[in-house]
Amino acid sequence: MGIEESRNGVERQMEKSLDHSKGDSDSGGHSHGPANYDRAFAVGVVLNLSFVGVEAFYGFAVNSLALLADAGHNLGDVAGLLLAWAAAWLARRGASQRRTYGFGRASIMASLVNAVVLLVGVGGIAWEAILRLPNPQPVAGETVMWVAAVGIVVNAGTAAMFMAGSKSDLNIRGAFLHMATDAGVTLGVLVAAFIMSRTGWLWLDPAISLGIGLVIAIGTWGLFQESLNLALDAVPAGIDRVAVEEFLSEVPGVIAIHDLHIWPLSTTSVALTAHLVNPQATVDDDLLGKLSTVLHDKFGIDHTTLQFERKSGGCDLADIHGVPTFRSLRMTSSGGDHAA
Repeated sequence: MGIEESRNGVERQMEKSLDHSKGDSDSGGHSHGPANYDRAFAVGVVLNLSFVGVEAFYGFAVNSLALLADAGHNLGDVAGLLLAWAAAWLARRGASQRRTYGFGRASIMASLVNAVVLLVGVGGIAWEAILRLPNPQPVAGETVMWVAAVGIVVNAGTAAMFMAGSKSDLNIRGAFLHMATDAGVTLGVLVAAFIMSRTGWLWLDPAISLGIGLVIAIGTWGLFQESLNLALDAVPAGIDRVAVEEFLSEVPGVIAIHDLHIWPLSTTSVALTAHLVNPQATVDDDLLGKLSTVLHDKFGIDHTTLQFERKSGGCDLADIHGVPTFRSLRMTSSGGDHAA
């Protein structure tokens, strides 16, 4: 098969793939570069540090252990924001001779740490609520409600600044969940304080805390699982590995695929390597460029390395990882030539 015919075949496949992806714009599920949230982080840190000071002041003023405890909790969330901010800044730094992929993994590590901290925090809230259920404590009424109202505004406002980025960047999602969690907990404190001041139902405080903790745990578990998967080099959520294999297997002249890997370089960047077996393979920069374009636009893979080989079974890497591709399985079942 000639070079021009291969190019034309890939162009037809590109048109087919890109047309199909118009109706499935979320197939990649990843942005193609970290957005800059420095201003959001700076505002969030300043607002939350200020609120920590307000909570601590009134906690001492009215002798409220609940306010002092929440101040400590919010101080931990400021630390979470600073961690996510540092990771986002590192992810934008360029590669070096020693760190050839840069510091993108810092964003994955930060999202995992934030998820663990959130789960531990929820566990602490739940444990305290269980201890208080048999012997609920009175709440410092009006003062707690006013301070809680300020906290809701601060935390919800900070969360809103990260809402858009939370859909495509796991590190930003961790920051968003931290702030949204605080807003939810503080809302529970306000509602409980209001109802208790009218009814005297002291058991509402720990009961509402348990309910909020359960909701937060459910939401945070997904962040933890996805962060852990990215840390272990799993195929990022939203990328269909089989669909990628099918696309590459339909490149004209390709008879087998092996050593296909898709893994995250950061919470916003994805890499792919693959060996394509084509007996008539020649060096064709235009063809490689077009393949990279489809993998970027359709699948959200922005760092592609493809290697063409003339014969199957001639590469030692084909046997190392032992992950059969869609193409090799299909060819094996039909008795045709396939990658070892």
